[in-house]
Amino acid sequence: MSHPSNDTHASGLLPRLGLFTAIMIVMGNMIGSGIFRKSAVMADTVQSPGLLLACWLGAGIISLMGALCNAELAGMIADPGGQYAFFKKIYGRLFAYMFGWAGFVVIQSASVGSIAYVFGMSANALYQFPRLDHSWEAVSVFGLFRPFDNLGVKGFTIAALFFITLANYFGVIFGGIIANISTTLKLLGIAIVVIFGLWWSGGSYGQLTPVLADPSAHYATSLGLFGAIFVAMRGAFWAYDGWNNVMFLGDEVRNPKRNIPLALALGVAGVVVVYMLVNVAYLHVMSIAEMRTFANNENAILGVEIMRKAFGATAAIFVAVVILISTFGATNCQLLPPSRMYFAMARDRLFFKSAALCHPVYRTPSVSLWMQWAWTSVLVLSGTFDQLTDMVIFASFIFYGASALGVLVLRRTLKDAPRTYRVHGYPYLPIIFIAFCFTLVAVTIIEMPKESMFGLALILTGLPFYWHWTRQQRKETRHVSLDN
Repeated sequence: MSHPSNDTHASGLLPRLGLFTAIMIVMGNMIGSGIFRKSAVMADTVQSPGLLLACWLGAGIISLMGALCNAELAGMIADPGGQYAFFKKIYGRLFAYMFGWAGFVVIQSASVGSIAYVFGMSANALYQFPRLDHSWEAVSVFGLFRPFDNLGVKGFTIAALFFITLANYFGVIFGGIIANISTTLKLLGIAIVVIFGLWWSGGSYGQLTPVLADPSAHYATSLGLFGAIFVAMRGAFWAYDGWNNVMFLGDEVRNPKRNIPLALALGVAGVVVVYMLVNVAYLHVMSIAEMRTFANNENAILGVEIMRKAFGATAAIFVAVVILISTFGATNCQLLPPSRMYFAMARDRLFFKSAALCHPVYRTPSVSLWMQWAWTSVLVLSGTFDQLTDMVIFASFIFYGASALGVLVLRRTLKDAPRTYRVHGYPYLPIIFIAFCFTLVAVTIIEMPKESMFGLALILTGLPFYWHWTRQQRKETRHVSLDN
Protein backbone atom coordinates (compact mmCIF):
# COMPACT_ATOMS: atom_id res chain seq x y z
CA MET A 1 0.00 0.00 0.00
CA SER A 2 1.38 3.44 -0.93
CA HIS A 3 1.85 6.17 1.62
CA PRO A 4 1.93 9.93 1.26
CA SER A 5 5.39 11.39 0.82
CA ASN A 6 7.04 13.37 3.60
CA ASP A 7 5.95 16.56 1.85
CA THR A 8 2.31 15.54 1.62
CA HIS A 9 -0.15 15.59 4.51
CA ALA A 10 -2.49 12.68 5.13
CA SER A 11 -5.25 14.86 3.67
CA GLY A 12 -3.46 14.76 0.29
CA LEU A 13 -2.78 18.52 0.32
CA LEU A 14 0.75 19.88 -0.13
CA PRO A 15 2.48 22.33 2.29
CA ARG A 16 3.82 24.80 -0.28
CA LEU A 17 3.08 28.24 1.22
CA GLY A 18 5.75 30.12 3.22
CA LEU A 19 5.50 32.96 5.76
CA PHE A 20 5.62 35.77 3.17
CA THR A 21 2.82 34.18 1.14
CA ALA A 22 0.79 33.62 4.34
CA ILE A 23 1.15 37.34 5.23
CA MET A 24 0.20 38.28 1.66
CA ILE A 25 -2.88 36.04 1.92
CA VAL A 26 -3.90 37.73 5.21
CA MET A 27 -3.41 41.24 3.77
CA GLY A 28 -4.81 40.22 0.39
CA ASN A 29 -7.96 38.87 2.03
CA MET A 30 -8.43 42.10 3.95
CA ILE A 31 -7.48 44.75 1.40
CA GLY A 32 -10.07 44.43 -1.29
CA SER A 33 -13.16 46.47 -1.89
CA GLY A 34 -14.04 47.89 1.51
CA ILE A 35 -11.41 50.61 1.76
CA PHE A 36 -12.43 52.03 -1.62
CA ARG A 37 -16.19 52.00 -1.03
CA LYS A 38 -17.21 51.82 2.64
CA SER A 39 -15.89 55.22 3.78
CA ALA A 40 -18.70 57.04 1.93
CA VAL A 41 -21.41 54.94 3.62
CA MET A 42 -19.69 55.31 7.00
CA ALA A 43 -19.35 59.09 6.52
CA ASP A 44 -23.08 59.30 5.83
CA THR A 45 -23.76 57.35 9.03
CA VAL A 46 -21.55 59.18 11.58
CA GLN A 47 -21.41 62.59 9.78
CA SER A 48 -18.10 63.56 11.41
CA PRO A 49 -14.54 63.13 10.05
CA GLY A 50 -13.17 62.50 13.54
CA LEU A 51 -15.74 59.78 14.23
CA LEU A 52 -15.11 58.29 10.78
CA LEU A 53 -11.40 57.89 11.57
CA ALA A 54 -12.24 56.65 15.08
CA CYS A 55 -14.49 53.94 13.61
CA TRP A 56 -11.73 52.79 11.26
CA LEU A 57 -9.14 52.74 14.06
CA GLY A 58 -11.49 51.11 16.57
CA ALA A 59 -12.53 48.40 14.11
CA GLY A 60 -8.86 47.77 13.31
CA ILE A 61 -7.92 47.37 16.97
CA ILE A 62 -10.88 45.04 17.59
CA SER A 63 -9.95 43.00 14.49
CA LEU A 64 -6.36 42.74 15.73
CA MET A 65 -7.66 41.50 19.09
CA GLY A 66 -9.69 38.84 17.30
CA ALA A 67 -6.70 37.85 15.18
CA LEU A 68 -4.48 37.49 18.27
CA CYS A 69 -7.09 35.28 19.97
CA ASN A 70 -7.23 33.07 16.89
CA ALA A 71 -3.43 33.09 16.61
CA GLU A 72 -3.23 31.24 19.94
CA LEU A 73 -5.67 28.63 18.65
CA ALA A 74 -3.77 28.37 15.34
CA GLY A 75 -0.56 27.77 17.32
CA MET A 76 -2.21 24.75 18.93
CA ILE A 77 -4.39 23.39 16.13
CA ALA A 78 -3.10 23.54 12.57
CA ASP A 79 -5.52 21.13 10.90
CA PRO A 80 -7.15 21.89 7.53
CA GLY A 81 -10.42 23.75 7.98
CA GLY A 82 -9.21 26.60 10.23
CA GLN A 83 -11.88 27.67 12.71
CA TYR A 84 -13.89 24.56 11.81
CA ALA A 85 -11.05 22.47 13.26
CA PHE A 86 -10.88 24.75 16.33
CA PHE A 87 -14.60 24.48 17.03
CA LYS A 88 -14.60 20.72 16.59
CA LYS A 89 -12.00 20.35 19.35
CA ILE A 90 -13.55 22.99 21.63
CA TYR A 91 -17.33 22.64 21.24
CA GLY A 92 -17.87 19.39 19.34
CA ARG A 93 -19.07 18.38 15.90
CA LEU A 94 -22.47 20.12 15.83
CA PHE A 95 -21.13 23.61 16.57
CA ALA A 96 -18.20 23.11 14.19
CA TYR A 97 -20.61 21.97 11.51
CA MET A 98 -22.87 25.00 12.03
CA PHE A 99 -19.86 27.28 11.58
CA GLY A 100 -18.88 25.46 8.40
CA TRP A 101 -22.42 25.56 7.05
CA ALA A 102 -22.71 29.26 7.93
CA GLY A 103 -19.48 29.81 6.03
CA PHE A 104 -20.88 28.09 2.97
CA VAL A 105 -24.33 29.70 2.87
CA VAL A 106 -23.44 33.18 4.21
CA ILE A 107 -20.03 34.12 5.59
CA GLN A 108 -17.45 32.90 3.10
CA SER A 109 -19.56 32.72 -0.04
CA ALA A 110 -21.12 36.17 0.44
CA SER A 111 -17.69 37.55 1.28
CA VAL A 112 -16.18 36.21 -1.94
CA GLY A 113 -19.21 37.41 -3.90
CA SER A 114 -19.21 40.95 -2.51
CA ILE A 115 -15.52 41.53 -3.21
CA ALA A 116 -15.90 40.16 -6.71
CA TYR A 117 -18.94 42.43 -7.12
CA VAL A 118 -16.76 45.50 -6.54
CA PHE A 119 -14.32 44.06 -9.08
CA GLY A 120 -17.25 44.10 -11.50
CA MET A 121 -18.19 47.67 -10.54
CA SER A 122 -14.58 48.79 -11.10
CA ALA A 123 -14.65 47.25 -14.55
CA ASN A 124 -17.96 49.00 -15.11
CA ALA A 125 -16.24 52.33 -14.34
CA LEU A 126 -13.91 51.65 -17.30
CA TYR A 127 -16.50 50.13 -19.63
CA GLN A 128 -20.23 50.59 -19.08
CA PHE A 129 -21.97 47.22 -18.95
CA PRO A 130 -25.51 46.98 -20.35
CA ARG A 131 -28.50 47.06 -18.00
CA LEU A 132 -32.04 45.75 -18.30
CA ASP A 133 -35.15 47.90 -18.50
CA HIS A 134 -36.13 49.56 -15.20
CA SER A 135 -39.26 47.38 -14.91
CA TRP A 136 -37.05 44.29 -14.80
CA GLU A 137 -34.54 45.84 -12.41
CA ALA A 138 -37.37 46.72 -9.99
CA VAL A 139 -38.45 43.06 -9.61
CA SER A 140 -37.78 41.99 -5.99
CA VAL A 141 -37.77 38.70 -4.10
CA PHE A 142 -39.11 38.73 -0.50
CA GLY A 143 -38.84 42.51 -0.61
CA LEU A 144 -35.08 42.11 -0.02
CA PHE A 145 -33.35 41.11 -3.24
CA ARG A 146 -33.44 42.42 -6.81
CA PRO A 147 -31.80 39.73 -8.96
CA PHE A 148 -32.11 41.64 -12.28
CA ASP A 149 -30.69 44.92 -10.98
CA ASN A 150 -27.24 45.78 -12.38
CA LEU A 151 -27.28 42.47 -14.27
CA GLY A 152 -24.35 43.37 -16.54
CA VAL A 153 -22.05 43.88 -13.55
CA LYS A 154 -23.36 40.70 -11.92
CA GLY A 155 -22.75 38.66 -15.08
CA PHE A 156 -19.18 39.96 -15.35
CA THR A 157 -18.65 39.20 -11.64
CA ILE A 158 -19.80 35.59 -12.01
CA ALA A 159 -17.51 35.13 -15.03
CA ALA A 160 -14.54 36.54 -13.09
CA LEU A 161 -15.28 34.16 -10.22
CA PHE A 162 -15.28 31.29 -12.71
CA PHE A 163 -11.79 32.07 -14.01
CA ILE A 164 -10.33 32.61 -10.52
CA THR A 165 -11.86 29.30 -9.39
CA LEU A 166 -10.33 27.65 -12.46
CA ALA A 167 -6.85 28.99 -11.55
CA ASN A 168 -7.17 27.59 -8.01
CA TYR A 169 -8.47 24.30 -9.40
CA PHE A 170 -5.10 23.78 -11.10
CA GLY A 171 -3.16 24.12 -7.86
CA VAL A 172 -2.70 26.07 -4.62
CA ILE A 173 0.64 27.32 -5.90
CA PHE A 174 -1.17 29.25 -8.67
CA GLY A 175 -3.49 30.81 -6.10
CA GLY A 176 -0.45 31.66 -3.97
CA ILE A 177 1.34 33.28 -6.92
CA ILE A 178 -1.76 35.39 -7.69
CA ALA A 179 -1.91 36.39 -4.00
CA ASN A 180 1.75 37.48 -3.94
CA ILE A 181 1.64 39.47 -7.18
CA SER A 182 -1.78 41.09 -6.76
CA THR A 183 -1.24 42.04 -3.09
CA THR A 184 2.16 43.59 -3.85
CA LEU A 185 0.72 45.56 -6.79
CA LYS A 186 -2.29 46.82 -4.90
CA LEU A 187 -0.17 47.92 -1.93
CA LEU A 188 1.96 49.93 -4.37
CA GLY A 189 -1.21 51.35 -5.95
CA ILE A 190 -2.67 52.28 -2.57
CA ALA A 191 0.64 53.94 -1.61
CA ILE A 192 0.37 56.11 -4.73
CA VAL A 193 -3.23 57.06 -3.84
CA VAL A 194 -2.14 57.99 -0.29
CA ILE A 195 0.90 60.01 -1.40
CA PHE A 196 -0.97 61.94 -4.07
CA GLY A 197 -4.01 62.46 -1.84
CA LEU A 198 -1.90 63.89 0.97
CA TRP A 199 0.27 65.90 -1.47
CA TRP A 200 -2.61 67.55 -3.40
CA SER A 201 -2.26 71.31 -2.97
CA GLY A 202 -6.03 71.89 -3.13
CA GLY A 203 -6.68 69.76 -0.04
CA SER A 204 -7.12 70.86 3.55
CA TYR A 205 -6.37 69.13 6.83
CA GLY A 206 -9.05 71.33 8.32
CA GLN A 207 -11.50 68.81 6.85
CA LEU A 208 -10.37 66.35 9.54
CA THR A 209 -12.50 68.29 12.04
CA PRO A 210 -14.76 68.16 13.96
CA VAL A 211 -13.10 65.35 15.89
CA LEU A 212 -16.23 64.53 17.90
CA ALA A 213 -19.88 64.36 16.83
CA ASP A 214 -21.23 67.22 14.72
CA PRO A 215 -23.80 69.06 16.89
CA SER A 216 -26.06 69.53 13.85
CA ALA A 217 -26.06 65.83 12.91
CA HIS A 218 -29.31 63.82 12.87
CA TYR A 219 -28.76 60.05 13.06
CA ALA A 220 -31.05 57.65 11.25
CA THR A 221 -30.55 54.78 13.72
CA SER A 222 -33.00 53.97 16.49
CA LEU A 223 -30.12 54.01 19.00
CA GLY A 224 -28.88 57.48 18.01
CA LEU A 225 -25.13 58.16 17.93
CA PHE A 226 -24.37 54.85 19.71
CA GLY A 227 -26.18 52.90 17.00
CA ALA A 228 -24.61 55.02 14.25
CA ILE A 229 -21.10 54.24 15.49
CA PHE A 230 -21.81 50.50 15.49
CA VAL A 231 -23.44 50.65 12.04
CA ALA A 232 -20.40 52.55 10.71
CA MET A 233 -17.97 50.14 12.37
CA ARG A 234 -19.79 47.27 10.69
CA GLY A 235 -18.71 48.82 7.39
CA ALA A 236 -15.12 49.08 8.61
CA PHE A 237 -15.22 45.49 9.88
CA TRP A 238 -16.14 44.43 6.38
CA ALA A 239 -12.96 46.09 5.07
CA TYR A 240 -10.92 44.36 7.80
CA ASP A 241 -12.67 41.01 7.43
CA GLY A 242 -10.86 38.02 5.96
CA TRP A 243 -7.88 37.87 8.34
CA ASN A 244 -9.01 34.44 9.53
CA ASN A 245 -8.96 32.79 6.11
CA VAL A 246 -5.27 31.89 6.20
CA MET A 247 -6.11 29.45 9.02
CA PHE A 248 -8.07 27.29 6.57
CA LEU A 249 -4.74 26.49 4.88
CA GLY A 250 -3.25 24.66 7.86
CA ASP A 251 -2.12 21.71 5.73
CA GLU A 252 -0.70 23.94 2.97
CA VAL A 253 1.41 26.41 5.01
CA ARG A 254 4.95 25.34 5.93
CA ASN A 255 5.56 25.23 9.71
CA PRO A 256 1.95 26.36 10.32
CA LYS A 257 2.09 26.59 14.14
CA ARG A 258 4.75 29.29 13.79
CA ASN A 259 3.90 30.94 10.49
CA ILE A 260 0.11 31.27 10.81
CA PRO A 261 0.20 33.20 14.14
CA LEU A 262 2.98 35.44 12.76
CA ALA A 263 1.06 36.05 9.53
CA LEU A 264 -2.09 36.98 11.46
CA ALA A 265 -0.37 39.49 13.75
CA LEU A 266 1.82 41.13 11.10
CA GLY A 267 -0.83 41.13 8.38
CA VAL A 268 -3.65 42.68 10.45
CA ALA A 269 -1.39 45.32 12.05
CA GLY A 270 -0.11 46.32 8.61
CA VAL A 271 -3.61 46.72 7.20
CA VAL A 272 -4.70 48.96 10.12
CA VAL A 273 -1.87 51.37 9.26
CA VAL A 274 -2.73 51.29 5.55
CA TYR A 275 -6.43 52.00 6.13
CA MET A 276 -5.81 54.92 8.46
CA LEU A 277 -3.45 56.55 5.93
CA VAL A 278 -5.96 56.05 3.10
CA ASN A 279 -8.80 57.68 5.06
CA VAL A 280 -6.67 60.67 6.08
CA ALA A 281 -5.83 61.11 2.38
CA TYR A 282 -9.54 60.89 1.50
CA LEU A 283 -10.47 63.58 4.04
CA HIS A 284 -7.60 65.81 2.92
CA VAL A 285 -9.11 65.86 -0.59
CA MET A 286 -12.85 65.70 0.12
CA SER A 287 -15.00 67.02 2.94
CA ILE A 288 -17.29 64.74 4.91
CA ALA A 289 -20.32 66.41 3.27
CA GLU A 290 -18.96 65.63 -0.22
CA MET A 291 -18.18 62.04 0.74
CA ARG A 292 -21.76 61.56 1.92
CA THR A 293 -23.14 62.35 -1.57
CA PHE A 294 -21.67 59.06 -2.85
CA ALA A 295 -23.13 56.88 -0.08
CA ASN A 296 -26.25 55.75 -1.95
CA ASN A 297 -24.80 55.57 -5.47
CA GLU A 298 -24.39 51.84 -6.05
CA ASN A 299 -21.84 52.12 -8.85
CA ALA A 300 -19.84 55.02 -7.35
CA ILE A 301 -16.51 54.07 -5.76
CA LEU A 302 -15.15 56.68 -3.38
CA GLY A 303 -11.47 56.05 -4.16
CA VAL A 304 -12.16 56.76 -7.83
CA GLU A 305 -14.15 59.91 -7.08
CA ILE A 306 -11.46 61.24 -4.73
CA MET A 307 -8.82 61.03 -7.47
CA ARG A 308 -11.24 62.40 -10.07
CA LYS A 309 -11.74 65.51 -7.95
CA ALA A 310 -8.02 66.02 -7.27
CA PHE A 311 -6.35 65.06 -10.54
CA GLY A 312 -9.07 64.52 -13.17
CA ALA A 313 -10.34 61.66 -15.32
CA THR A 314 -6.93 60.05 -15.99
CA ALA A 315 -6.24 59.67 -12.27
CA ALA A 316 -9.74 58.26 -11.78
CA ILE A 317 -9.03 55.61 -14.42
CA PHE A 318 -5.72 54.79 -12.72
CA VAL A 319 -7.47 54.23 -9.39
CA ALA A 320 -10.16 52.13 -11.08
CA VAL A 321 -7.37 49.90 -12.43
CA VAL A 322 -5.79 49.73 -8.95
CA ILE A 323 -9.15 48.66 -7.53
CA LEU A 324 -9.50 46.07 -10.30
CA ILE A 325 -6.13 44.60 -9.26
CA SER A 326 -7.01 44.89 -5.57
CA THR A 327 -10.40 43.23 -5.81
CA PHE A 328 -9.15 40.57 -8.22
CA GLY A 329 -6.41 39.61 -5.76
CA ALA A 330 -8.75 39.81 -2.77
CA THR A 331 -11.32 37.63 -4.54
CA ASN A 332 -8.60 35.06 -5.17
CA CYS A 333 -7.41 35.22 -1.55
CA GLN A 334 -10.98 34.94 -0.22
CA LEU A 335 -11.86 32.10 -2.59
CA LEU A 336 -8.74 30.03 -1.91
CA PRO A 337 -9.11 29.07 1.80
CA PRO A 338 -12.84 28.37 2.47
CA SER A 339 -13.02 25.48 0.03
CA ARG A 340 -10.52 23.73 2.34
CA MET A 341 -13.06 23.99 5.17
CA TYR A 342 -15.78 22.30 3.11
CA PHE A 343 -13.17 19.71 2.12
CA ALA A 344 -12.43 19.03 5.83
CA MET A 345 -16.17 18.85 6.65
CA ALA A 346 -16.79 16.39 3.84
CA ARG A 347 -13.93 14.20 5.12
CA ASP A 348 -15.78 14.18 8.45
CA ARG A 349 -18.91 13.17 6.49
CA LEU A 350 -20.66 16.40 7.50
CA PHE A 351 -20.94 17.88 4.02
CA PHE A 352 -21.69 16.73 0.49
CA LYS A 353 -19.55 13.62 -0.03
CA SER A 354 -18.00 14.71 -3.32
CA ALA A 355 -16.51 17.83 -1.64
CA ALA A 356 -13.99 15.50 0.06
CA LEU A 357 -12.34 14.66 -3.25
CA CYS A 358 -8.73 15.78 -3.62
CA HIS A 359 -7.75 16.09 -7.28
CA PRO A 360 -5.29 13.24 -8.03
CA VAL A 361 -3.04 15.43 -10.19
CA TYR A 362 -3.41 19.02 -8.92
CA ARG A 363 -3.83 18.12 -5.22
CA THR A 364 -6.65 20.65 -4.72
CA PRO A 365 -10.17 20.25 -3.29
CA SER A 366 -11.52 20.51 -6.82
CA VAL A 367 -15.21 19.68 -6.30
CA SER A 368 -15.37 21.88 -3.20
CA LEU A 369 -14.08 24.82 -5.25
CA TRP A 370 -16.80 24.43 -7.89
CA MET A 371 -19.55 24.02 -5.28
CA GLN A 372 -18.39 27.29 -3.73
CA TRP A 373 -18.43 29.02 -7.13
CA ALA A 374 -21.99 27.87 -7.88
CA TRP A 375 -23.49 29.08 -4.58
CA THR A 376 -21.50 32.32 -4.62
CA SER A 377 -22.90 33.04 -8.08
CA VAL A 378 -26.44 32.66 -6.69
CA LEU A 379 -25.64 35.13 -3.90
CA VAL A 380 -24.17 37.63 -6.39
CA LEU A 381 -27.41 37.51 -8.39
CA SER A 382 -29.54 37.86 -5.25
CA GLY A 383 -28.39 41.14 -3.77
CA THR A 384 -26.30 44.28 -3.74
CA PHE A 385 -22.81 44.80 -2.35
CA ASP A 386 -24.00 46.35 0.93
CA GLN A 387 -26.63 43.65 1.54
CA LEU A 388 -24.01 40.94 1.12
CA THR A 389 -21.47 42.62 3.40
CA ASP A 390 -23.99 43.28 6.17
CA MET A 391 -24.99 39.61 6.17
CA VAL A 392 -21.32 38.56 6.35
CA ILE A 393 -20.40 40.75 9.33
CA PHE A 394 -23.49 39.83 11.34
CA ALA A 395 -22.89 36.09 10.95
CA SER A 396 -19.09 36.31 11.27
CA PHE A 397 -19.08 38.00 14.66
CA ILE A 398 -21.23 35.28 16.20
CA PHE A 399 -18.40 32.83 15.50
CA TYR A 400 -15.54 35.28 16.10
CA GLY A 401 -16.83 35.65 19.65
CA ALA A 402 -17.00 31.86 19.98
CA SER A 403 -13.34 31.60 18.90
CA ALA A 404 -12.23 34.04 21.59
CA LEU A 405 -14.31 32.15 24.16
CA GLY A 406 -12.50 29.01 22.99
CA VAL A 407 -9.19 30.52 24.13
CA LEU A 408 -10.61 30.81 27.66
CA VAL A 409 -12.00 27.26 27.50
CA LEU A 410 -8.75 25.65 26.32
CA ARG A 411 -6.67 27.55 28.89
CA ARG A 412 -8.69 25.66 31.52
CA THR A 413 -9.17 22.26 29.83
CA LEU A 414 -5.76 21.97 28.11
CA LYS A 415 -3.64 24.22 30.31
CA ASP A 416 -0.43 22.19 29.74
CA ALA A 417 -0.79 21.83 25.96
CA PRO A 418 2.10 23.36 23.96
CA ARG A 419 1.32 26.80 22.52
CA THR A 420 3.62 28.52 20.04
CA TYR A 421 1.85 31.81 20.85
CA ARG A 422 -0.06 33.00 23.93
CA VAL A 423 -2.44 35.92 23.43
CA HIS A 424 -1.18 39.12 25.06
CA GLY A 425 -3.34 40.67 27.78
CA TYR A 426 -4.98 37.37 28.73
CA PRO A 427 -7.73 37.08 29.99
CA TYR A 428 -8.80 40.71 29.50
CA LEU A 429 -8.20 40.93 25.76
CA PRO A 430 -10.37 37.88 24.88
CA ILE A 431 -13.10 39.03 27.31
CA ILE A 432 -13.21 42.52 25.76
CA PHE A 433 -13.39 41.03 22.29
CA ILE A 434 -16.20 38.64 23.28
CA ALA A 435 -18.20 41.52 24.81
CA PHE A 436 -17.78 43.58 21.67
CA CYS A 437 -18.91 40.70 19.43
CA PHE A 438 -22.06 40.24 21.52
CA THR A 439 -22.83 43.98 21.39
CA LEU A 440 -22.31 44.19 17.63
CA VAL A 441 -24.62 41.24 16.97
CA ALA A 442 -27.30 42.69 19.29
CA VAL A 443 -27.14 46.15 17.70
CA THR A 444 -27.35 44.62 14.21
CA ILE A 445 -30.51 42.70 15.16
CA ILE A 446 -32.06 45.91 16.50
CA GLU A 447 -31.07 48.09 13.54
CA MET A 448 -31.49 45.51 10.73
CA PRO A 449 -34.02 42.92 11.95
CA LYS A 450 -35.14 41.70 8.51
CA GLU A 451 -31.62 41.14 7.12
CA SER A 452 -30.44 39.62 10.42
CA MET A 453 -33.32 37.14 10.57
CA PHE A 454 -32.75 36.16 6.94
CA GLY A 455 -29.07 35.49 7.69
CA LEU A 456 -29.98 33.41 10.75
CA ALA A 457 -32.57 31.48 8.74
CA LEU A 458 -29.95 30.62 6.11
CA ILE A 459 -27.60 29.35 8.81
CA LEU A 460 -30.35 27.22 10.41
CA THR A 461 -31.07 25.51 7.09
CA GLY A 462 -27.99 23.46 7.90
CA LEU A 463 -29.69 21.56 10.75
CA PRO A 464 -31.75 19.18 8.55
CA PHE A 465 -28.59 18.38 6.55
CA TYR A 466 -26.69 17.68 9.78
CA TRP A 467 -29.36 15.28 10.99
CA HIS A 468 -29.36 13.55 7.58
CA TRP A 469 -25.58 13.13 7.43
CA THR A 470 -25.22 11.96 11.06
CA ARG A 471 -28.06 9.46 10.54
CA GLN A 472 -26.23 8.10 7.50
CA GLN A 473 -23.09 7.69 9.60
CA ARG A 474 -25.00 5.76 12.27
CA LYS A 475 -26.49 3.46 9.62
CA GLU A 476 -23.06 2.78 8.13
CA THR A 477 -21.63 2.09 11.59
CA ARG A 478 -24.43 -0.43 12.32
CA HIS A 479 -23.87 -2.17 8.98
CA VAL A 480 -20.14 -2.51 9.69
CA SER A 481 -20.77 -3.92 13.18
CA LEU A 482 -23.30 -6.44 11.78
CA ASP A 483 -20.87 -7.53 9.05
CA ASN A 484 -18.20 -8.15 11.68
